[in-house]
Amino acid sequence: MQNLPTTLPDWLALLESRHAEVHINMGLERVRTVKERMGLHFDCPVIMVAGTNGKGSTCAMLESILLRAGYKVGLYIKPHFLDFNERARVNGELASDAALVASFNAVEAQRGDISLTYFEFTTLAIMHLLAGAGLDVAILEVGLGGRLDAVNVIDADVSIVTSVDIDHTDFLGSTREQIGFEKAGIFRPGKAAICSDPVPPAALVAHAAQIGADLWLLGRDFNYSGDKQQWNYGGRVQRRNSLAYPSLRGANQLLNASAALAALEVLRFTLPVGAQEVRTGLVTVELPGRFQVLPGRPTVVLDVAHNPHAAAALGQNLGNMGFHAYTYAVFGIMQDKDIARVIAPMAGYVDHWCLADLPSPRAAPASELAAMISALPPGDAKPEEHSVTTFPDPAQAFANAMSRAGENDRIVVFGSFYTVAGVMAARTSSHH
Repeated sequence: MQNLPTTLPDWLALLESRHAEVHINMGLERVRTVKERMGLHFDCPVIMVAGTNGKGSTCAMLESILLRAGYKVGLYIKPHFLDFNERARVNGELASDAALVASFNAVEAQRGDISLTYFEFTTLAIMHLLAGAGLDVAILEVGLGGRLDAVNVIDADVSIVTSVDIDHTDFLGSTREQIGFEKAGIFRPGKAAICSDPVPPAALVAHAAQIGADLWLLGRDFNYSGDKQQWNYGGRVQRRNSLAYPSLRGANQLLNASAALAALEVLRFTLPVGAQEVRTGLVTVELPGRFQVLPGRPTVVLDVAHNPHAAAALGQNLGNMGFHAYTYAVFGIMQDKDIARVIAPMAGYVDHWCLADLPSPRAAPASELAAMISALPPGDAKPEEHSVTTFPDPAQAFANAMSRAGENDRIVVFGSFYTVAGVMAARTSSHH
């Protein structure tokens, strides 16, 4: 038995080196076997959230409301921007290095000769950490798809699918029906299955019926209505009126908030939550990198939009922001995305593109992005008011945008998590 790492960075480095060759290894048998050897199970309600976009927001709203209601809440969310610890939260606090190392050791002790990917290993470790934390409720975000995601070895009491759109086509299929079926894999017989996509794929509805899940559909089992000042939720038996808008900005947040409130309606006898706790929870929720507008000038917006559905929402949100003289975009993205349809809804808003190479072999080269953007038909801007430049990393692209932007301009950082994380890290280090 080799000596195991004693620090979190060393553990993560070991896991990355071990499985450099297997990035995504579909199938749950290995993870399920290790889970059973570990005796891993939750003694509290589990809410599981999948979806193309809106997963993180829905998880963050649930966490915020349930914390306000005085419950001990565990959250597994990904990916992380600056520290791995962001993936595991207990009572709103990041898990400590020591707690994570102890859980990594627990997985290693039971793994035997079973090979686990980085994601599978870390998922089991975080589940172990949360299962042992004496929680009142666990909120688990599903990574890729649903059916074959490592998180899905746990049986959820309530499963939520937020939105179904095209992303990760290499793994999940290229139609909404195929993707909807994958995401419906988190549903369980006899348990609530909530879908907040306004147009749920038929395959998702059919799968819920086939296994006997209790399907809650937006517009049929729950809905929302609102005016400029406030909004209302209506479920099967529960109404919540005169709610404040969530502090997370953007067009789709009422869909996400409604799904969260539907989950709380399902669990209303186990985890009762009062009206004031819902209101306060929604107003105070925070989630980095989801249409996050930083204080100060020029205005800086961070958004991890990296598929057409999210980019369209980001464009709409930029359009609703009020006047800015010029818009700079710091953009970098993975090669396997539908890049043309991510750029298209943004092109009308961006005057100056600062394109970044990213620290991943799967990244699209900035030079390729530059060629795509330069080929777009010119907008109304004069040639000297439009530019496309490339940089070796997001930090340098952002520094360039900051050096050129006036205080009435705005900078939008979007695309891959790597793009937003690179800029966050650069801003953090420049402040110290």
